[in-house]
Amino acid sequence: MFYQKKGIPEENEIVICTVKKILPHGVFVGLDEYKDKEGLIHISEISPGRVRNIRDFVKEGKRIVCKILKINLERNHIDLSLRRVTQSQRINKNTSYKQEQKAEKILEVLSKRLEISLEEAYKIIGYTLIEKYHSLYDAYEEIIVNPKIISVLNLDKKIEKAFLELVQEKVKKKEVKILATITLSSPLSNGIVVIKDLLKKIQINGTKIIYLGAPKYRLTLTANDYKTAEKCLSEVESIGSSMIKDKGIFKIERDDKRNI
Repeated sequence: MFYQKKGIPEENEIVICTVKKILPHGVFVGLDEYKDKEGLIHISEISPGRVRNIRDFVKEGKRIVCKILKINLERNHIDLSLRRVTQSQRINKNTSYKQEQKAEKILEVLSKRLEISLEEAYKIIGYTLIEKYHSLYDAYEEIIVNPKIISVLNLDKKIEKAFLELVQEKVKKKEVKILATITLSSPLSNGIVVIKDLLKKIQINGTKIIYLGAPKYRLTLTANDYKTAEKCLSEVESIGSSMIKDKGIFKIERDDKRNI
């Protein structure tokens, strides 16, 4: 990637590295996200248990996810670990890195259309967004939800239009989901009418309800962020409880606290 962070990483930070050189007792790696920064993975930090041949685990040129163990500023030395990175950390880091690559590609395409360098595109757009949102991709997701925030860049109208069109074309709108099971029944003679009316009322923006088989229904609630999703769920619970009262049973059970 063209963009690299300034300064040095923090201890315990999860970073993307590229294997530079393999020695009998360790591996030299370059820290892809930091300019001109390298580090060492000791053989004891390659994998749990005894490592007979480091090349069974890494190869020159391979991109790996590591954890920063220790930084010696005086010696400009960074110790890293491969084995202390959990599977979820590895997946999350690889995902975020690929997202940033995709985000940079958008700037690259824009720079070609405007006949400017990628560095210039970073100067007029990228650096400001990274400073404000910490990553290009996060900034793009915010722009998808609220395009007006582009105004902070003070761009020429032609550039602003081209940039917004690219972001809207290439970046999917951020969504979070809450999944739940609704238990709904009514013993009244007009119970079917009561249930239909209630289901109609709770289908507010972002909700989808599927019949599973009496008395169960699947509720899927979609929103741009968890705060909005939780607010909508509370609204659904409030509407359902107030409508059912003594006419039957209405209960919502979350599948888990948070679903994506």
